[in-house]
Amino acid sequence: MMGAQFKNYLHLHFIIFIWGFTAVLGKLITLDALPLVWYRMLMAVVLVMGYIRYKKYSLKVSKRMLWALIGAGIVIALHWVTFFLAIKVSNVSIALATMSTGALFTAVIEPFWYKRKMIWYEIVFGIIIMLGLYLIFKVDTQYLYGIIIALVSAFLSALFSMINGKLIQKERPSVISFYELLSGVVLLTIFLGVQGNFNSEFFQLSSNDLFYLFILASVCTAYAFIASVKILKYISPYTVMLTINLEPVYAIVLAYFILGDSEKMDPLFYLGGGIILMTVLANGIMKNKRRFKKPFKR
Repeated sequence: MMGAQFKNYLHLHFIIFIWGFTAVLGKLITLDALPLVWYRMLMAVVLVMGYIRYKKYSLKVSKRMLWALIGAGIVIALHWVTFFLAIKVSNVSIALATMSTGALFTAVIEPFWYKRKMIWYEIVFGIIIMLGLYLIFKVDTQYLYGIIIALVSAFLSALFSMINGKLIQKERPSVISFYELLSGVVLLTIFLGVQGNFNSEFFQLSSNDLFYLFILASVCTAYAFIASVKILKYISPYTVMLTINLEPVYAIVLAYFILGDSEKMDPLFYLGGGIILMTVLANGIMKNKRRFKKPFKR
């Protein structure tokens, strides 16, 4: 039992490392946030569909489930657009560090979502993360717009985890991922079409952008998306969101080596990141001491 639990935690950390690389790719790709997400989701839909056909899974779902998946798809599309926008207007380090507020949003929402009592240390850890975030805010107030956009993205990410935490109990991760990604593509296609953005320039991609987009869509989206949804069957959304706070740590290291000095930050930034990291470790210890039978093994 504990072996399976530990395996899922390790898998979660691997996925978060991939998400950290996602932020770096978002900075390397020259496209604006909206077309970037459109290409990402479109390519990922094709890849996930190929996986479903290979596995011979059925795409048949109930009407109620379909509407829930469409809603989740809209949320994740908006989350990704705001996420990449925050990176474009600030930098990888600032945007991802701000995303740490997702744990606090989840700590507040999850008890109402799953109709359980609020756990005291979830709120405490959320407040500590806010302290770490405050130290990060003090470093560069010039990135205020990026910070605000990242806060919106963090809330959408928390909401998405809540929705998928319930959906995974009823459907396959790959089927959930397919409908959510497809819904996001449809939403963005309608918006881009209304705005008149589908012109010849929109479809002219450099070889570098095309290469980075493929990595983003295959490894960082199709694989990571299915795997992250599956993990929600065994680990609570709060724990997933809190552990995601390690994403800035992974991303900052990757960004420093790949993007260079543009990602070098003030010592206060790293102090705030260290506080976030310690909070994640403390959460893991507390979760191992406190176990729930349903709906998750924490």
